[in-house]
Amino acid sequence: MLSRRERQIMDVVYERERATAAEIQAALPDPPSYSAIRATLRILEDKGHLRHEEENQRYVFLPVVTKKRASLPALKHLIDTFFEGRPERVVATLLDPSAGSLSKEELDRMSEMIEQARVEQVKKERKGK
Repeated sequence: MLSRRERQIMDVVYERERATAAEIQAALPDPPSYSAIRATLRILEDKGHLRHEEENQRYVFLPVVTKKRASLPALKHLIDTFFEGRPERVVATLLDPSAGSLSKEELDRMSEMIEQARVEQVKKERKGK
């Protein structure tokens, strides 16, 4: 799990694809000190989320994994914490009219994704036989 500040830093790096500590600091809301940014970047490197390259005598930080892949543990934690580990409860919450309304386009895209997941599941099952 990443802290709030670690997530903010990762968001900046994902958005820019590569960034220096100074660029990250400038992009953050209510930024901490430069040394705090550097310390957090080292932690993110130790956790395997970032790597750095030296460029013109400064470090440029790059993501190690894609944003999608990095989001999976956070999503699993969210589902486990708030939805009893059941993804269908997430969908039910999204579809509940009292929770806000999804546009027709969003509902159509969700339907397409569910249908595609069904097709992929059938392919997997046939392959496994």
